[in-house]
Amino acid sequence: MSEMGGICVLPRVKGLGGPASFYSRLIAGFQDRHVPVVPDPLDPACRAILVIGGTRRILELIQAQHRGIRIVQRLNGMNWIHRRRFTGVGHFIRSEWNNLVLSFIRRYIASRIVYQSNFARTWWQTVYRQVRSPGTVIYNGIDLHQFNPHGSHLRPADRFRVLLVEGHLGGGNEDGLHNGIALTRLLNERMDRPVELMVVGDVPSRLKMLYERETPGMINWAGVVDRERIPEIDRSAHVLFSADLNAACPNSVIEALACGLPVVSFATGSLPELIEGDAGLVVPWGSNFWRLEPPDISVLVDAAQRIFKEQVYFRQAARDRAETAFGLDQMVERYIEALLG
Repeated sequence: MSEMGGICVLPRVKGLGGPASFYSRLIAGFQDRHVPVVPDPLDPACRAILVIGGTRRILELIQAQHRGIRIVQRLNGMNWIHRRRFTGVGHFIRSEWNNLVLSFIRRYIASRIVYQSNFARTWWQTVYRQVRSPGTVIYNGIDLHQFNPHGSHLRPADRFRVLLVEGHLGGGNEDGLHNGIALTRLLNERMDRPVELMVVGDVPSRLKMLYERETPGMINWAGVVDRERIPEIDRSAHVLFSADLNAACPNSVIEALACGLPVVSFATGSLPELIEGDAGLVVPWGSNFWRLEPPDISVLVDAAQRIFKEQVYFRQAARDRAETAFGLDQMVERYIEALLG
């Protein structure tokens, strides 16, 4: 494989959230297969470049393009909430600029496009039209040995636990947290056991203070945790609520499924295509989510109650779905084929 040349991955992604998780897993997958990873897109050993979304190194990409180097762009969704709600002038400008960079690379530079889901592909083709470069869909993948249903857990027996995992819950996407709290509050009114919401991720202090005043003791603010702790946390819940609106392929969902944790969500973004075979339940939003109209929380509650009552069935179906579609080896091999095949 090394004779085929090295791969440059841009940008080097750090921090919280899905892109950082994807970056670290993919690099490890390349190294396991003895595929060289080079830091410079203009390195003579570079035979292909993977652009995770966008990058500031546009001129280097153009130079590499002129040298005949294959450039593959990985796309999830695009920024859109700033067009529906005021999130600050700075956030609006950054969001529009990022969309412009993504669409420019997609149309004028990329040799191939990898979309994270069928939803993401349709979205890009609808808003920014089709391009000549061939595209394919590759779902995110995870280590099914690391993320499994059989390790240690602290799942409570005296109450139900709804888990919400996001890198950041702020900057205009607070609605997901609000919906998770509304779900948990209504579940507490219906269930014969207490229901708590466990929130993993970076939440602004002002939001924590606001919701603690409204629902004292109902929310377990776990904060930012090491990735190594996620499998145990997933196994310690009864259901994951996927809060991201119009998500392209959320890592939190496929990690939960691999740990045997069923998912409940609204039917937006890629969730209907990811959660198949009773790996969880997706329900209609109940209004126009593209306009950020309020959802129907009651149908979400109905779905969560069913999952609570049929834990064994849904937990097995969740693991089965992960094994079928979200293995890390499958993902890495498909990226190598897109880059070097």
